[in-house]
Amino acid sequence: MKWTYRALGLMVCSAGLFGCAAGPLSGDIPGVSDSGPIIGEVAGSRERARIHTELASSYYQRGNLGVALSEARIAADADSGYAPAFNLLGLIYADLRENDLAVEAFQRSLSLNPNDPDANHNYAWFLCEHKREDESVHYFLQAIRHPLYATPQKSYTMAAECALRIKKERDAIEYLERALKLDPNYSPALISLAGIRYQRGELDVARNLVGRYNKVAEPTAESLWLALRIERKLGDPSGMASYANQLRRRFPGSKQTQELQRGRFE
Repeated sequence: MKWTYRALGLMVCSAGLFGCAAGPLSGDIPGVSDSGPIIGEVAGSRERARIHTELASSYYQRGNLGVALSEARIAADADSGYAPAFNLLGLIYADLRENDLAVEAFQRSLSLNPNDPDANHNYAWFLCEHKREDESVHYFLQAIRHPLYATPQKSYTMAAECALRIKKERDAIEYLERALKLDPNYSPALISLAGIRYQRGELDVARNLVGRYNKVAEPTAESLWLALRIERKLGDPSGMASYANQLRRRFPGSKQTQELQRGRFE
């Protein structure tokens, strides 16, 4: 499953839940300007930082990285102790492939607010994407520990993907099962665990999981292809034919449909 930093941008700051509060920290981070326009000179520095961070988040999620970066820098300059601004800077720098700056920004955010689940989650995925999978799991689990964290199932599922990258299948299964205990219909966990169970030859379990996925989420070429292969191994030609027809109809140009036409099932 492919996750993007912009998808993680939805986890910039849960202001209503965690208050986005943090104490001050001396020192500057590269890329943060010494001056910049602010909204409302009479507003407090924390409020200016919050407003500019929200603006930066909005531009970031639209894909306008230039303006997002400018706004995030203004936010960090307005209040150097405002952790969410640095969390967002980390995401923006990661998208810009300014990896050293991304690391500094994420670490700055976490030094200001070590328990912030959003920053822990975002930094974890950054580490995973840069082949530091073992370290990443630590930060995912740190995010999950926060008692008010709204989406622990997402962190468990992404921790599972990172564990799989370093061949820790048992850990991945554990994380995915925890995700599904929290949210039995969390589709990314369902399809990921279905794939693992299929590879392990646990076909009935895999069938149940992918069937649940196709009910709670819009079927994808990946999910239909997995379901088709499960039915093939279970010896159910009618089930296999049903999924094959759906795959051809819904995703005629997909890699999975091409594999079906060639008769390559593994």
